[in-house]
Amino acid sequence: MATRFPMSTLAGDMVSLRSAMDRLFNESFVPGTVQGSGRNMLPLDVYSNENEVVVLAAVPGIHPEDLNISIDKSTVTLSGTIRSAAESEEGKNASWHLSELSYGSFERSLTLPFEFDANRAEATFDNGMLRLVLPKAESEKPRQIKVKVGAGSQATAEVSEKAESAS
Repeated sequence: MATRFPMSTLAGDMVSLRSAMDRLFNESFVPGTVQGSGRNMLPLDVYSNENEVVVLAAVPGIHPEDLNISIDKSTVTLSGTIRSAAESEEGKNASWHLSELSYGSFERSLTLPFEFDANRAEATFDNGMLRLVLPKAESEKPRQIKVKVGAGSQATAEVSEKAESAS
């Protein structure tokens, strides 16, 4: 004889299983995740103009000294560590009821279709936002090329002028 369970119990178990599977999948396979989180740890906005590329990174909870930036030709890598609130002096002896804030190490690399002048790069940090300005390498900047009159064109122009004045 089959055991019968109330539908509400089965539905609750299925939701719990689905939540657990979603969390396992997100924490295991989403790039840029850190311990305690299933979301992308370092969301970026990137834009460029003819002279520079600007990278904006939201890194709440990080201290600027815990953030590392490296540039190699056309690749920018941001990495760092967000400290756990539970490991702080205040949190060590506390009774924790919920812990959802992200913490741990992260790394994010971004390769763009042009090279940068790393010696002139500037980074500022304000209210959990990193602003990285990467000047494009001189070889990557658009150039205007002036057309010069060649020697043959000048000679033709002079010959035409002489012919007109002789007539």
